[in-house]
Amino acid sequence: MTETLHETFARLATLDRDVLAIAWLSLRVSLSAVAIGLLIGIPLGAFLAVARFRGRAAVVGLLNAFMGLPPVIVGLVLYLVLSRSGPFGPLGLLFTPVAMVAAQAVLATPLVAALTRQVVADADEHLGEQLRSLRLSAPRRALVLIYHTRFSLMTAALAAFGRAISEIGAVLVVGGNIDGHTRTMTTAISLETQKGDLSLALALGLVLIGLVIVVNAMAALLRGHAARAYG
Repeated sequence: MTETLHETFARLATLDRDVLAIAWLSLRVSLSAVAIGLLIGIPLGAFLAVARFRGRAAVVGLLNAFMGLPPVIVGLVLYLVLSRSGPFGPLGLLFTPVAMVAAQAVLATPLVAALTRQVVADADEHLGEQLRSLRLSAPRRALVLIYHTRFSLMTAALAAFGRAISEIGAVLVVGGNIDGHTRTMTTAISLETQKGDLSLALALGLVLIGLVIVVNAMAALLRGHAARAYG
C-alpha cells in the first residue's frame, strides 16, 4: 500500500504524461458536453417554466424521467445510431471523442433543462405578473428570467459537469476506451484497477476529485461575488 501511494504521488509530482493526456481528454469531452447541454437545456427549461400549452405537464414529466436515463442505454442507442449500419455510420464517429461528447450531452441536457425549469419557475412567481403586464411573449419572458437567474443557474451547470465528468457507461460503449484516443479518467480508472496498476488509477482518481473541487470552488466564489454585487 505504501509503495502504491508513493508511486501515485510521484506520478502527480512529475506530471505523468499518461495522467495529463487522460485528464485533458476527459476535461475537453465533459466541458464540450456541458456546453451543449447548457445551450439546449437552459432555453428549453426556461420556456417550459413560463409557457402554457396543451400537453405541457406530459413534457415536463418526460423531461424529469429523462434525468434518470441509464447511461448504458444511452450508449447503446448512440452505438446503434453511429455504427456502420446506422443512419450516421458513414460519418465514422463511433469510437471517437465526438461520440463521447454526444453521449454525455444526452445525459446532461435533461438535467440542465429540469433544474432550469425549477429555478425559472420560482423566479416567475415573483416577476411573472410584472413581465406579463409588459405584454412580453413567453420566449421573451423566458430570456428575461434566464438573465435574472443567471447566477442561480450555475447549479445546473455544476450538476451537469458532475454527471458528465464522472460518467463511465455511455462513454465506454461509444468510445471504446482506446488508449491515447478515447480513454477518459473514469474508464481508465476502471481498466487500470482491473489490470492492477493501482498507482495510475489512484492518480487519476485524485485528479478527478481535484477538478470537481476546483470547479465547485470557482462557482462558489462567483456566486459570492454576485451576491455582494447585487445584494
